[in-house]
Amino acid sequence: MPNAVLLDNVQHHDLRVIGGHGPAFGDAVNEIPVFAPEFAELQRDYPLYFRQTEKGGFQTYALLGLDKDENLFLADGQWQARHVPAMSNRGPFLIGMNDDQPMLMVDLDHPRLSRSEGEPVFLPHGGNAPALERHMRALRTIHQGVELNAPMFAAFQAEGLIAPVEIAIRLDDTTEYKIPDLFSISQEALSQLSGEALERLNRAGFLALAFQVAGSMGNMARIIELKNRKRAAL
Repeated sequence: MPNAVLLDNVQHHDLRVIGGHGPAFGDAVNEIPVFAPEFAELQRDYPLYFRQTEKGGFQTYALLGLDKDENLFLADGQWQARHVPAMSNRGPFLIGMNDDQPMLMVDLDHPRLSRSEGEPVFLPHGGNAPALERHMRALRTIHQGVELNAPMFAAFQAEGLIAPVEIAIRLDDTTEYKIPDLFSISQEALSQLSGEALERLNRAGFLALAFQVAGSMGNMARIIELKNRKRAAL
């Protein structure tokens, strides 16, 4: 559990954030939750798909690897893609709620935090330093995405766009990966939407998101390329 406290520019005036990416920072995962405001950037690099939640809703994920704890986009301490998902880019910061108002929290046990190395969280006179502003942008993406989640999936379901999908990848005669229990946007259902349905989705701001998720599956070729490159290097 994170040791989350309210971020304070007096109490935490000397906090610093260590940059880069790697297993030490929790980046060695084969999928990561992602959110609607970043779909446009994500769909250029990652396959996107949905998983059902315990409460019966859906959450979008980006595929990062094929084996457990495998992130194929990690190399030389950096994340090798054009867009780092907001859940990773938020660093040690979280959003807390107080009387329905969001508050900026910091996990004091997070491995990115330091008092001696990395970029400062605050400026010398107490204002937000560039590193904190960068992490706050990721938090805003998450916060906005959480609010959009329910209406977006309700709209997708109302138009019959969500369909089960299984990712199946064969690398050679003995190596095959199957990822079950996934859902995505049905290309067939998307192509058969009526003009009225297209207008409803577009007016709500969800039509582009549906196309971005559907088109993102083309990035499976990139996942296979990265996996084969890793296997060849072993």
